[in-house]
Amino acid sequence: MAQQHEFAGHCESLRSGEGNALIVAASLPAPRPACTAPTRRAWQACRMRFQPPADIAPAALAALRRQQVELAAQVRLDDRLSALPSRVAGVDSGFEDEGRTTRSVAVRVDGGSLQPLESTLARLPTALPYIPGLLSFRELPAVLQALAQLREAPELVLVDGHGIAHPRGLGIAAHLGVLTGLPSIGVGKSRLVGEYSEPGPQRGDHAPLSHKGRQVGWVLRSKPRCNPLFISPGNHVSVEACLPLVLACLTRYRLPEPTRLADRLASRRDRGAA
Repeated sequence: MAQQHEFAGHCESLRSGEGNALIVAASLPAPRPACTAPTRRAWQACRMRFQPPADIAPAALAALRRQQVELAAQVRLDDRLSALPSRVAGVDSGFEDEGRTTRSVAVRVDGGSLQPLESTLARLPTALPYIPGLLSFRELPAVLQALAQLREAPELVLVDGHGIAHPRGLGIAAHLGVLTGLPSIGVGKSRLVGEYSEPGPQRGDHAPLSHKGRQVGWVLRSKPRCNPLFISPGNHVSVEACLPLVLACLTRYRLPEPTRLADRLASRRDRGAA
């Protein structure tokens, strides 16, 4: 119950504009408009050009990176969960209006059946263009708002992104976990940092992911003949425990069910379902 109050309190501070960790991001200028051509090739070209505008001062970006270092020191890799809890949420984000609007989805599933129980959708102006290593400042405002709209606070959050497998130890899953106090795990579709040996070809095959001399997660083959996932703890979950928790969320798809459902809504493949 105390954890749920802590979560609700942070969400209230976010709605009232008092979220300290996002103040610098909120002060940055809005991204420049991208081109409007509808073709896939044109959209890819827009993404390539969607770089930090010159008026985002290097000092502001350096301040965000300092915040990451400070928040990373608050990450706790203790195990608050002994097994998959009854309330598990998955979160993911997409973008509308050529990147000017962030569309974030939270889906809560039953930890026993993995059946979806509720989903929420939040749309906010995109705080930052895509800047490698600063993804959480771009997506978290909308992600936190989507989580705040759930009728029941989750006991575990799976995030499309990374946890401590990050250059400064604070991927979006770790950032979310520190801000909310919720146990969290990053489920990345591609590697951000780290070295590993390719896992075996079968579902469940895995290998350690190491960065700067320590293990920061796992490389997991979640489905045969598919690229592996990059699993790393966010907060209040250990490196050892994050792998079996994600395995418990797998069905017949590559992505664990909570983030798979969130991905479908965030990418608008299930229009109107949220």
